[in-house]
This record gives sequence, structure tokens and C-alpha cells, in this order.
Amino acid sequence: MAKVKLIDVANYAGVSKSTASQYLNGRFDYMSKDTQERIRQAIAALDYVPNPIARNLKAEKTNTIGVIVRDITGFYTSKVIRGVDDFCKQQGYNALIYNTDFDPEVEAKSLESLYQLRVDGIIIASSGSNTKLINDYIKRGMQIVHFQLEHDGSERNIILSDYKKAAFDATEYLIKLGHQRICFVTQDFQNVKSRHERYQGYVSALSKHGISEDKGLVQYWQRETGLQQSLDNILKTARPTAFFTQHLPITIELLRRLNQANIDIPKDVSLLGFDDIPMAEFFKVPISVVKQDPYQIGIESTKLLLNNISGESNKAHKSLIPCSLLKRESCRKI
Repeated sequence: MAKVKLIDVANYAGVSKSTASQYLNGRFDYMSKDTQERIRQAIAALDYVPNPIARNLKAEKTNTIGVIVRDITGFYTSKVIRGVDDFCKQQGYNALIYNTDFDPEVEAKSLESLYQLRVDGIIIASSGSNTKLINDYIKRGMQIVHFQLEHDGSERNIILSDYKKAAFDATEYLIKLGHQRICFVTQDFQNVKSRHERYQGYVSALSKHGISEDKGLVQYWQRETGLQQSLDNILKTARPTAFFTQHLPITIELLRRLNQANIDIPKDVSLLGFDDIPMAEFFKVPISVVKQDPYQIGIESTKLLLNNISGESNKAHKSLIPCSLLKRESCRKI
């Protein structure tokens, strides 16, 4: 079946293509009621559906934003997207979601696609590998707001959790339970400012309570390969009484390894994770966590973006969203 075009609607209604286009865009000022009705009937009779992409390419404003995330299936990310979508609906906007699977090349292509679709702005959890490209789009007039990760601190508009305070509070909680050998398990944080702030919070809490930092208690995890050191080696050499993990996948891997080694939580070792675990309250031993508020981060990111699109603010803006500490049975006093 041939696709119905705008010219088909115009011919059916006996009007010009320009008049039919004006009708679709709600411009009725100089259009008679009879003309409006003929066009309406033509649209209904032909089952005409406007092409939103074609209309966007011509419009100065599309009421559409793009959202670029690293893993759309993630518990944190899905909550952010819900916040973005809910706020967009309230404001009469649509959101286009692009998933990168942590691939900088896919991220670059996603930016290009959204720019070509003439979205009004973009919310992005950036890989940090496309900073120049992102800045180029900003120079061309694209409004961009970052969330989740701050890389080198050059991100002009960004919404984040208050990572430093959250890590400080969690570490101090473990210290007050009597733990002095707290193993901080993290991804590499040297080139990611927001990850480094978690480390700073951890170190600050140790310092406040007169505990010297032991580099052996800082352990690393990679997405592709997992823990750099075996659990057995960490327990023997670092001798932690508690683990403080900085990412949900790290917590899950550590839980699996502790279970395989028949190590009892919290009798043998305490565990506190960054990011809540879905249905954690139903675990045999519910895990204590630092809980972010990704839904609110989605709301605030969208609010900031739409304010910038409307021209209400041109100043650089950074917001920190508070986290909360959920104390469960995985941490015990020693």
C-alpha cells in the first residue's frame, strides 16, 4: 500500500499543499471553517499520518530531547529514564533513548543521530571519550546536560549524586561499628572525578577517626575481567573486616565469590554496597547500601535541560542530589 503524502491530502481536500501544512501546524488564523473541515475529512479518509521526523527537520523547535545512556537495562539507569520521561510528559516533550553498551563509538554515533534529528537538547551519561565532540555540538548550539559521571570537571551542566558525602557517611558508619580495616572496592578512578570523590569520602572518614590509609585495602574491579585480585588473596593479605563496594556489579560479584568461599556475612565479614540491589530485602542477609535517587536525578536533569532550551538560564550549573544510607543486616558491630 502506497504511503499517503501531504500532497495527497491537499489534492483530496482541494487546497494547496501549503494550506494543508498550515492546518497540520495549527495555523488557522486566515483559514475558513469550511477549508478546515475539508482538510480534516481528507486526513480521516486517507488515514494520513504526519511524518514527525520530516516536520522536525523544518521546525525551529521540535519538543523532543535525546537521552544517551550506557546500559538501558541497569537498575539505576532505568529509574533515571523514568524520571526523564515523566517530566517530559508534564512539559509536553518527547524523549528518544539511545543505548551505547559502554562503547564510545556508539556514543558518538548516537550524538550525531540526535543532532541530525534536530532534538532540542540531549541528556547524557558520557563515557568521557567524546569530550571534544560533545563540546563541538555545544558550540553549534546544542543544549547538553550530563548525569551520573563527572570525568575531568569540564562538564558545564551536570546533575550528580553527592558521592563524596555518601562515601564518607558509609565509611564512618562502618568505623562506628568497630571496623578499621575497610576494603574499598572500586573501578579505576584516576580519570573519573566522580569516582575519585567516593575515594576522597572514604579517606576523609578514615582520617577523621585517626585511621591510617592502607593501600592494600583499596582493591580494583574491571567490567570485563572482574576483581583484579582473587578474593582469597584479598582476605589473606589485606585482612579486611568489612567491604565497601562502589558499584552494583561489584557488589554482586563479591557476593557470589563470598558465597562460593562459604564466608558468612556478616559473621566473618561485613558488606556495604554503593547502589541499592533490587529486592535486597528478600535476601537471606539483606545488604546495607548507599541508596542514590536516580528518579530525582532524571527529573533534575530534564528540568535543567528544558530551562536551558527555553533560555531561562545560560549559567553553568552543577547540582548534587543527596544519597541515603540503608542499614540492613550485612554489617555487624565488632
